[in-house]
Amino acid sequence: MGHALCVCSRGTVVIDNKRYLFIQKLGEGGFSYVDLVEGLHDGHFYALKRILCHEQQDREEAQREADMHRLFHHPNILHLVAYCMRDRGSKHEAWLLLPFFKRGTLWNEIERLKDRGSFLTEDQILLLLLGICRGLEAIHAKGYAHRDLKPTNILLGDEGQPVLMDLGSMNQARIHVEGSRQALALQDWAAQRCTISYRAPELFSVQSHCVIDEQTDVWSLGCVLYAMMFGEGPYDMVFQKGDSVALAVQNQLSIPQSSRHSSALRQLVASMMTVDPQQRPLIPVLLSQVEALQPLPPGQHTSQI
Repeated sequence: MGHALCVCSRGTVVIDNKRYLFIQKLGEGGFSYVDLVEGLHDGHFYALKRILCHEQQDREEAQREADMHRLFHHPNILHLVAYCMRDRGSKHEAWLLLPFFKRGTLWNEIERLKDRGSFLTEDQILLLLLGICRGLEAIHAKGYAHRDLKPTNILLGDEGQPVLMDLGSMNQARIHVEGSRQALALQDWAAQRCTISYRAPELFSVQSHCVIDEQTDVWSLGCVLYAMMFGEGPYDMVFQKGDSVALAVQNQLSIPQSSRHSSALRQLVASMMTVDPQQRPLIPVLLSQVEALQPLPPGQHTSQI
């Protein structure tokens, strides 16, 4: 682990014996901030995620997020450049230094197109879906699930390739629930860590004796695919209106008719968003289906976004 020193001069910090210059704030959440910094040793831009840690549990969760990043060396999963814990008296901040993606997230792209009255083409959607599936396949292969897949957690590289980020909600893929207390604890955890409009039905009302598995990610991926097709997630408006998302996800989703999309793509999103998790296709199956729909053989690029 690197050691972050105090601010050395106005707007610079040191991580792993390398100095970084603060450029601007990129965003903030409930207990974290993301800043744009420049490495003075290489001239590259990075995103510095600072997580406020009030308790030991916060520190452990931040360490776990860093560990999740380090598990993977995959082009469709965000890699960790450096990690350190910074102490400020009794307060602590976990610092995750991450690559900076100037194009932002998939949601940024969807919004940009909507502002112009446009949408992603089916070829673009399939290319993005292919990369997301490959990232999820790598996560599932190691026995984990992402648990918070959504368009704002998918970055876009310079050539439009999707990169999965925000691994703070990742946990073991298969969770054996034995008893009502464990079921309620998992349900409460999901309410805090899994975005409501992309959360799988089985996480809203966890059964006392069941297995929650990586198929929660397949549901979320279906919601992401829907958002790429129609410019918003299938339950975004339900949530914004204040209606019950928990109730809405219990009914089979109706996919709007659109001349922009093939019947195969419509069938694909419908299969992912089946209420019964055991009826959803596994990621390797989805991957082969998406590859079969590609206009060019995998590895050759169609038009980028």
